[in-house]
Amino acid sequence: MPDTMQLVEMAILLLVLGAFAGLMAGLLGVGGGIILVPGYYYAFSYLGYGGADLMQICLATSLATIIVTSIRSLMAHNRKGAVDWTILRGWAPGIVAGAIVGVLVVDHLQTWTLQLIFGVVALVVSAYLGLGRDDWRLGEEMPGRRPRNAFATLVGFLSVLMGIGGGSFGVPLMTLYGTPIHRAVATAAGFGVTIAVPAVLGFLLTQVQGAPPWTIGALNVPAFVVTIAMTLLTAPVGARIAHGMDPKPLKRVFAVFLCIVALNMLRKVLLG
Repeated sequence: MPDTMQLVEMAILLLVLGAFAGLMAGLLGVGGGIILVPGYYYAFSYLGYGGADLMQICLATSLATIIVTSIRSLMAHNRKGAVDWTILRGWAPGIVAGAIVGVLVVDHLQTWTLQLIFGVVALVVSAYLGLGRDDWRLGEEMPGRRPRNAFATLVGFLSVLMGIGGGSFGVPLMTLYGTPIHRAVATAAGFGVTIAVPAVLGFLLTQVQGAPPWTIGALNVPAFVVTIAMTLLTAPVGARIAHGMDPKPLKRVFAVFLCIVALNMLRKVLLG
C-alpha cells in the first residue's frame, strides 16, 4: 500500500494531466488519448510504477476515459444532426474486430514495444496535424465495402495499440474521402465508442504486474475517475477559447508538442 504522500502526488499529477487533456481536446478537437497515454506513462513512472506491463495500464485507462467522453461527444453532435450514421454503421463491425485483435496483441507485447509503436505512430499524426492540407483527397466519396472493412479494422487495431479514440485516424480518413470536417469529427466520436468498449472489456480481464494501487485488470480506477472529472470541466473551456481564435496555428504548435513527446518516447526505447 503506498504512503499518503505518494497518493497525494499521484492525485496532483492526474488532476493536472486530466485538465490539460480536456483543454486540448476542446481547443483543438484532438482526442485526449494522444495526451493521456504518455502522460500516464510519465506520471506512473515518476511514482515508481515502471514494470513491464505499464503501457498496458496506460492504454486501458486512456481507452476507459474515451468511452465516457466519446458518448458525451456523440450525443452532443447528434443533437445538431452532424453524425453520419450510415458511415458509422458501415465502419463499426470492422472497427470492433480490429479493437478485439488489438487487445489480444497488446496482451503479448512488452512496454518497450508499445512505446515504440506509440512513438512512431504519434510522429505520423503530428506530421499530419502540422503539414496536412484541407484539400488533400484520396477520393470524392467514402470507399466501398472491401477497402472500408480494411480501413475500419486498421483504425480499430491501431487505436487500441495507441490507447486513443477514433478521431486521430478516422477524421483524416473521412476528410481524405470528401466528408466535411464537421461531419467527420462528429462521426469519429462514434468510432471512439466502438473502439473503446470492446477494448476495455478485454483489458479488464488482462493480468498485469507492478500496477499502481486500485487497478482492476489493466484499468487504473483513480486515474480514470480523476481524468473524467477534469476533462468534463476543462473541455468546454477549450471549446470556448477555440471559437474565438484561429485553430490552425494552435494545431501546428500542438503538432510540435506531440512530435517532442513522440521523440522522447522513442528515446526511452532506444537509449533506456
